[in-house]
Amino acid sequence: MKGYNEGKVTLAHGEGGLATQRLISGLILKYFDHPALVRLDDAAVLSTEGGGEGCSLAVTTDSFVVKPLFFPGGDIGKLAVCGTVNDLAVCGARPRYLTVGLILEEGFSLEDLERILSSVARTAAEAGVSIVAGDTKVVEKGSADQVFINTTGVGFIPPGTALGYERIRPGDAVVINGGVGEHGLAVLSQREGLSFATPIESDCAPLNGLIQGVLNRFGERIRFMRDVTRGGVATVVQEVAAASGVDFVLEEERLPTSAAVVGACEMLGLDPLYLANEGKVLMVVDPSVAGELVAALRGERYGKEGAVIGYTAQTRGKRQGLGGEAFLKTALGATRRLDLLDGELLPRIC
Repeated sequence: MKGYNEGKVTLAHGEGGLATQRLISGLILKYFDHPALVRLDDAAVLSTEGGGEGCSLAVTTDSFVVKPLFFPGGDIGKLAVCGTVNDLAVCGARPRYLTVGLILEEGFSLEDLERILSSVARTAAEAGVSIVAGDTKVVEKGSADQVFINTTGVGFIPPGTALGYERIRPGDAVVINGGVGEHGLAVLSQREGLSFATPIESDCAPLNGLIQGVLNRFGERIRFMRDVTRGGVATVVQEVAAASGVDFVLEEERLPTSAAVVGACEMLGLDPLYLANEGKVLMVVDPSVAGELVAALRGERYGKEGAVIGYTAQTRGKRQGLGGEAFLKTALGATRRLDLLDGELLPRIC
């Protein structure tokens, strides 16, 4: 892959696609091999007695470098809380605590910093999590891009909660809680000064309330969940297919993509399936409850466009033992393979 073999880090390494996967598997995991890490879930699940009898501890960390800092529907502060809370929630955890680390560039506006911190506080309150520790560093002007934020999240997984790649089986339904591509386009429009006929706002939102509600109601009939962020839906389903050994088939006509997103993507030559989201969860569920689950999602603030978007299938014979693949059934009836994002699409998106 161009860039990777040249011995240099490129922006593509931060896109969540093929370059990111190669960087993690080919270099980072060579030195860090804890079993909770090598699964590459959204959060590490660790055994503990601190959260009550039978509970497990979930821990995740994330860094946010979005450019620009403020965009339609959100800002770097809201994004930092939502991204970390959602990573915990899709592992079945109930988020409880966050840390916030700030890297500030000399000369950064204190007024803008206060806007960001206020946003962090509001979003944490909505998600029901507490900021319990933090750190602040200041670097010389030109050594960073105004402000970077790192957040670490801690939550507890109740006894009996079971979510994992190994639980996915052929014939399951694939569900999402709403339209795709809004976050990527919202950030791009603000960054490049673009305007669309219908304004597009980021879907950035804390999903732990929605996720806990459906877990309480449907329990083990929810097999697996994944936060859909960098690389978009296409990259996520390809990663999950490869890890689970089961094929995924998405149906283009069932994807809840808004007319505004479709129009903007056509104008810019982008595929909404590869655009970042910050308020979407992909669920693999028992097909017998798919319709009821979608109805439950549509009754929630962040799930009003919930839909079944595809299904899982037996891995093709030639691929057995090598991991599953992801496919898209187009509106014209053709089927094409969904590959991992390769190269730069929209850097600095989260």
